[in-house]
Order: sequence, then structure tokens, then C-alpha cells
Amino acid sequence: MAWILIVFLIFLGGLIAPFGDLLGTKIGKARFSILKLRPKKTATIVTIITGGFISAVSIGLLILVSEEFRQRLFVDIPFLQKTLDESKKALIPLKEERKRLEDKIIKKEKELNQLKSDVKEFRRGNVVIKRGQTLFIAKVTSNSNIKIDLGKIYNSADKYVHKIVKPTKKEIKNILLWRPSDISKIEEVTSKEGDWIILIKSATNILKGDDFVFVYPELLQNKFILRRGEVITSEILERKDFENKNINLEIKNLLSQTRDEIKLRGSIVNEIKTRGNFINKIRDSLKINQNNKYRLDVVSLQDSKTADPIIVDLNITKL
Repeated sequence: MAWILIVFLIFLGGLIAPFGDLLGTKIGKARFSILKLRPKKTATIVTIITGGFISAVSIGLLILVSEEFRQRLFVDIPFLQKTLDESKKALIPLKEERKRLEDKIIKKEKELNQLKSDVKEFRRGNVVIKRGQTLFIAKVTSNSNIKIDLGKIYNSADKYVHKIVKPTKKEIKNILLWRPSDISKIEEVTSKEGDWIILIKSATNILKGDDFVFVYPELLQNKFILRRGEVITSEILERKDFENKNINLEIKNLLSQTRDEIKLRGSIVNEIKTRGNFINKIRDSLKINQNNKYRLDVVSLQDSKTADPIIVDLNITKL
């Protein structure tokens, strides 16, 4: 059927084309004019109209005799257009995700470049202070004269850093540099009621002998992290978990969980101090009690705020 239709269309086009050419020639010789155009241009327009008529007739016949063509024209094409529109909408979140990934890549590239810069500094000299390292910790309260306190904190931090960067130089001069806007921000925040912790951190890697140390302050609220007698973390273990080779691992895991918990609460302390020997406590308890299960509680021995040391003990309860 398709081949017959194609042959028919070719035949029809062959019949109509000479007719259009003949019609254009006749109009040209007759010097017929449309819309006051020259006869030659009029003949050209007639030939174009004839060509359009051939195309229209061809499409009309295809629609009339070919069900497949009608299906493609009136069903498939709108369906494809709708699918295309839906695909474009689906691409929007993908484009957003791509933008996020590109931003993440740019951020990682900056971090990598900074790391390369740090490595170069390590190679070319003796780095005594690392970028982001906390150099000094001080406490302030809203009831104190913050400007006087900041002056004292600055002088103490400057002397401490001077001993690290220029240990052999007896002449002491100010080497810490921080932005006035940081100080203004601290004064504004500490004007509110409460206790605060100021961390003075290094903005760059510092080599031994450098003349200046660029720093920035970080302000934290000095809040209670632990109360005396508070159970920080607990773990229920069976007797088989306390074999000699496992005791150290269990204690290490329990203290690691405790460290994560106090960090989550806002403590800036990196080390946990323990009271007594946890391993001996566990072994002594196992000798006395033959129970199968035990609960280990890590308990705070004192009230501790944001920058206070964390001192803990271990309580063992048989179940």
C-alpha cells in the first residue's frame, strides 16, 4: 500500500508540475498582473502557489488513505511533544543537582589549592602554628568591662604566641593582628547577659620567625555541658565481651562514644580524664559477680562548662 501511494504521489506531482509551469507561462505572455505586480513576478507567484497546492494535495491524500500517517501526525507527534515537555521538566532538578555538584567541586578545588599551599609552606620552613589552630582560650562575662578584658586577653595571647614564633628574641613586640570589626562584633554579643568563651585562632600557617600572626576570634556561649553525677553514655555487655583481648577495645569504644557526646553538646575539650583504672574495675567486678550481663555507665565527676576539663568515672552494674 505504501509503495502504491508513493508512486501515485510522484505521478500526481509530475502531472501538476507542468500544469503550473504552463499556467505561469500563459500568465506571463498574457501580461496578467496581480496586486499591480509586474507580469513576470505574477507568473512566479502563480508557480509558487501551484507548488504549494501540490504539497497540500499530497498531504491530504496521505491523510485520507494512510491510517499509519494519520496515527503519526495526530497521535504520535503530540505524544512526543508532551513527552519532550515532561522530559524538560524532569531535567530541572537534574540541572539543579548538577549546579550543586559543580559548586561542591569548586569548593573542593579551593580546599585542594589551600592544601597545596600549606604543603609548600611546610616544605619551605618550620611551621609552628597551623591554620585554624586555637592559640588562646579565655572567659568573659557580660558584667565585666569587655574592652579592658579584651586588652588583657590580647596581651596574654600575644606573649604566648611570641614564645612560639620567636622563642629566642627577648624583645617583645605585638605580633598578633586581628580585624577591628571582629572586636566590635565581640563587644556587641558579650553586651548580652551570660558567660562567654573566646577562642583566638590562627588565620594562616605560621613559620618560626614570622613577624606577624593573623588571627580571628571565635565566640562561644559558656554553658553547662555536664552536671556532677550525670550518666553520659551507657553500654550493656555480656560476660563473653570481657575477655582479656576485648576489654581494652570495649573501654576504647565507650570513651569514644563519650567524647562524641560531649562534642555534640558543645564542649571544646579534646581529652577526657578518667578517675581510676577502668580495666581493673571491670576485672574486679567479674571476679565478684558471676552474672552474664552488665551495664557500664560513664559518669561525670564534676560540673563542666564549655571549656572545662571533663573528668569521668566508670560504674558497673550487674543485670
